[in-house]
Amino acid sequence: MAMTTTGKMMPPTMQGLIKGGDRKMIAMSDDNVMMKQVKETHRPDAREVDVRLLLHLVEDILKRSNLKADSLATVGSPANTENMEDQTHRASYNDVLYVFSYIIERVSGELTMKTLTGGEAHAITLSILNMVAPFSWDAKLVLTLAAFASNYGEFWLLAQIYTSNPLAKSMATLKQLPMIMEHSGALKALFDKLDSLVQAMLTVTRCVLDLKELPSAYISSEFPALSAAMEHVPTAVYWTIRSAVACASQITSLTSIGLEYITSTTEAWELSTLAHKLTNIDEHLQKQVAICSQHIEEKRNAEAYETLLNLFESVHIDNLKILKALIYPKDDILPLVEGPTKKRVNIEVLRRRNVLLLISGLDISQDELSILEQMHSESKLHATRQEIHQYEMVWMPIVDRSVQWTDPMQKQFEALQSTMPWYTVYHPRLIHKVVIQFIEEKWHFRNKPILVVLDPQGRVVCPNAIHMMWIWGNVAFPFTTLREEALWKEETWRLELLVDGIDQTILTWIREGKYIFLYGGVDIEWIRKFTTAARQVALAARIPLEMVYVGKSNKREQVRHTIDTINLEKLSSTWPDLTMMWFFWTRLESMLFSKIQLRKADEFDLLMEQIKRLLSFDKAGGWAVLSKGSSITVNGHMTTILPALLEYDLWKEHVPTKGYDQAFKDHHDKIHDMMHPCSRFEFQTTAGRIPESMRCPDCQRLMEKLTTFACCHDDAVPTIYEG
Repeated sequence: MAMTTTGKMMPPTMQGLIKGGDRKMIAMSDDNVMMKQVKETHRPDAREVDVRLLLHLVEDILKRSNLKADSLATVGSPANTENMEDQTHRASYNDVLYVFSYIIERVSGELTMKTLTGGEAHAITLSILNMVAPFSWDAKLVLTLAAFASNYGEFWLLAQIYTSNPLAKSMATLKQLPMIMEHSGALKALFDKLDSLVQAMLTVTRCVLDLKELPSAYISSEFPALSAAMEHVPTAVYWTIRSAVACASQITSLTSIGLEYITSTTEAWELSTLAHKLTNIDEHLQKQVAICSQHIEEKRNAEAYETLLNLFESVHIDNLKILKALIYPKDDILPLVEGPTKKRVNIEVLRRRNVLLLISGLDISQDELSILEQMHSESKLHATRQEIHQYEMVWMPIVDRSVQWTDPMQKQFEALQSTMPWYTVYHPRLIHKVVIQFIEEKWHFRNKPILVVLDPQGRVVCPNAIHMMWIWGNVAFPFTTLREEALWKEETWRLELLVDGIDQTILTWIREGKYIFLYGGVDIEWIRKFTTAARQVALAARIPLEMVYVGKSNKREQVRHTIDTINLEKLSSTWPDLTMMWFFWTRLESMLFSKIQLRKADEFDLLMEQIKRLLSFDKAGGWAVLSKGSSITVNGHMTTILPALLEYDLWKEHVPTKGYDQAFKDHHDKIHDMMHPCSRFEFQTTAGRIPESMRCPDCQRLMEKLTTFACCHDDAVPTIYEG
């Protein structure tokens, strides 16, 4: 043995480290000869080890053994003494250790004796690999780490309790621990490097275990990323065990040489080099694991999606399987929140009920919520009285799973949830990404709220009843597609269809047989001219006329300013609440979307032609609808309505014989025929079902499809670009 400067004997292992022989081996990490030696030690006999359980115990030991040098001054104080917490059943540990304690003791002895007697690190590593030859690569790692943790943990255990335990004090003295602890500051760099290397060893070990545990049902060993990773595993195992040898050597040398060991800086460099090596290995393996995990997730999601499809195609005695699959398949938590009480409840509360799934993002508007709340309240009132309208509504908040959930999102969600009187999903994260995919692909959810109707057996009886709800309210119960078709057969082009449930005053005017102009747009100059002309013609024709401004489907702020001007100048009646205007236009759009959903948007239907025309007018300026009582006679654009009124002298002679409404219609139609105005529609990409084609309600030709980019600001004017 070599002599230290003070005459102490230095173990041969220290001589080897200082000579740098091992550093040459580090530089040869990809050497084929070395890895051939490593692979020749691998002689598995298919025995299994519960490596996760054993690794958990090892991690616990190493976690409590990684005290930093700057905290060593307080090591051993009662305040730092912790009792190990059993996080798994002690019996399970006993079973594993009963089988493998012998091999762990052998490896532990090899780590201690060979490093103490001057064994060369590569040779010791191969020796340990031969000891664990019958085990899988991941088991080799965990068994070796268990052996290392036994020695390493003993060192730190004595360091922590020697001041308070007489036996520990004697043992610590034997290992020179009190003297080491007194000079702990000088060992800071070494302990830091030890800690970093131990953590790197654990990280690589976990990664190797992750690879071993990849489910073969979803990934083949021939999958390129998995194949590449498994090819690299022997290298990872070798260098991790090699690092355990290095760490054990440092502790053994420290306790056998004592303070003389502090003067050497070579050891810290050696540990840093190995930690860097393991970090590179881990990064390579983690990349492959990530690729494999993504592949597995895609396979699992595809399988889950197919299972969901099959579930909806199967017959069930009730709706619970369907609801669980959509909301939360497990039974470990209560997935719903009850509306009135805000208590968490089980999905059982929906068993064999008609369920309306309100599916939306967190940006569902207050307008939508206020109307839904009104209809929900009415349904409960009717259900109490007549035992009809027996349905429950459930809000399913859909949030992009790739977006990080933030505190503002949580507050927004809670604010919405707190106002809803129906059931809500406890949290958006309960809804699986496969369910979101299903909702988007099969139910055409694009962020605008939809209302999917499930009958008591969980069958989808309407993929989106939101249109029915807006148009007919609870009259549409049970909100099936058949009910939707039946309601359309009963409808005609009449004023009640446009304003039902919005303005009771207009319904009174209808019963009184008055002439009524509904009009819209935000061109205040046209509005002034139109209302003035309409009032003058009504006086001349001696007819009772009412006018109501119903705004525009967008440009909310401009509509607000227009209302103020109309009221200030007393041009006509207006709706006091912008929600009423929103509902008016939403119902009109719903009528078109309802027909699109029924695949009847282009069937010749006088009612739908008029609805399309009105929606088109809204996008192209001002407009007006004239009715006498319930019967609508004129539906025209601002460019035809105002000229027809201004040319009253040309058609006033027909008023006594035809009536004001018919005489006005005939003259308006002549102007319309001369101008040949055609229609324009805009569909948001969030609208869900968008027709492939549409015919113009005026000329019946197939309309040209354009791409429109519209600014979101209220005062912006949409610009159309041909696509």
